[in-house]
Amino acid sequence: MSSSIKAYAAIAKGKPLQAHEYNPGPLGAEDVEIKVEYCGICHSDLSMLDNEWGLSKYPLVAGHEVVGKVTAIGPQAKRVKVGDRVGLGWNSGSCHACPQCLAGDFNLCTQGEGTIIGRHGGFAERVHCNWIWAAPMPAGVDSISGGPLLCGGITVFNPLVQFDVRPTHRVGVVGIGGLGHMAIKFLNKWGCEVTAFTSSESKHAEAMGMGAHHAVSSTDSEALKRLAGSLDFLLVTANVTLDWSAYIGTLAPRGRIHFVGAVLKPVEVGAFSLIMAQRSVSGSPSGSPSTVDQMLEFCARHKISPIIEEFPMSKVNEALDHLRAGKARYRVVLKNDIA
Repeated sequence: MSSSIKAYAAIAKGKPLQAHEYNPGPLGAEDVEIKVEYCGICHSDLSMLDNEWGLSKYPLVAGHEVVGKVTAIGPQAKRVKVGDRVGLGWNSGSCHACPQCLAGDFNLCTQGEGTIIGRHGGFAERVHCNWIWAAPMPAGVDSISGGPLLCGGITVFNPLVQFDVRPTHRVGVVGIGGLGHMAIKFLNKWGCEVTAFTSSESKHAEAMGMGAHHAVSSTDSEALKRLAGSLDFLLVTANVTLDWSAYIGTLAPRGRIHFVGAVLKPVEVGAFSLIMAQRSVSGSPSGSPSTVDQMLEFCARHKISPIIEEFPMSKVNEALDHLRAGKARYRVVLKNDIA
C-alpha cells in the first residue's frame, strides 16, 4: 500500500508533536504494514525527539513499541499474514547477509534500520517494517501491555539469554523504572534471587511486590559494602552516573556488571578490581527476532506484563510530558484514536 499515513510528528527539535501526514511509498517486497492499535512511549523516543544522539531527522514520527494487525504484506514477506496480530520494537530492518545476520544476530546488523531512525514510527495509524521484525504475538500477551515488551522488555531479557544467567544466580537490578521493573519480573520467574537498587525509597515496597527479594538504596555506600562479593550478575538499567567501583565490588568472582541503560558519561572502572576476581563489564542493545519470540512465550507462560499507564494517542504531548517529569509508573502506552 502507498496511501498516505496520518501520524503525530515533531517538526523540529523541542517542538510539541502535531498532526502530520506522509506518504510511505510502495510497500517493499519483504515488508509488512501494521495497523497500529497501541504504541508505547520509551525514553529513546524522548532522546530522538530531542536529538540527543545526533541521529534525528525532522519531521520525526517517534514510537517503536507497536502492537497491531497486519494489513498488507509484500510478495516476499514470510512468517506473517494479513490479519495476524504482531509487535514491532526498536528494529525495523536488517541486511540478512552480514556475518551477524547469518549467525542469527539480526539486532547486531551493521546496516540495520531502526524503526524511528531514517523512517517513521508508531505514533501513527500504520507503520512499515521488514517481515523478520514483525513478531507474532502469543494469545497470552495482551495488546495494551505488549508494546513495551518489544523494546524495554527485550532489552532486559536479552542479557539473561546471552550471558547464561541461571536460576541459582544472585542478580542485582540497578534502577527500578521502565526497564528495571520488567527485569525484576523476568528474573523472579527465571528463578534468581533478586536485589533491587533504587534511589527512591518509595519504590522499595513496589520492587518487592514485583518479585524482588531485597531492596537497597542505590546511593547507600554502607549497604553496597555489605553486599561485597555476593552478586553473580548486575544489570544496570539506570542512565545516571553512580559509584561504579562500589557496584563492581558487590560482584562475586566471575561476576558481571552489564549495562542496558544509556549512561551518558564514561564509566570509570579500575582494572585491578576486574582482574583479581575475573569480573567482566559489558553492554547490549535489544534482542534478535528469535530472542523476542522466546521472551514473548516466556511472558505468556508466566503471565508477565509491564505496569502501564494508558493515554489516547491524541494526547501524546501530555503523555510525553508525563514521562519527562518522571511520573510514569512504569510504562506509558498510547491507544490509537487517529480518525
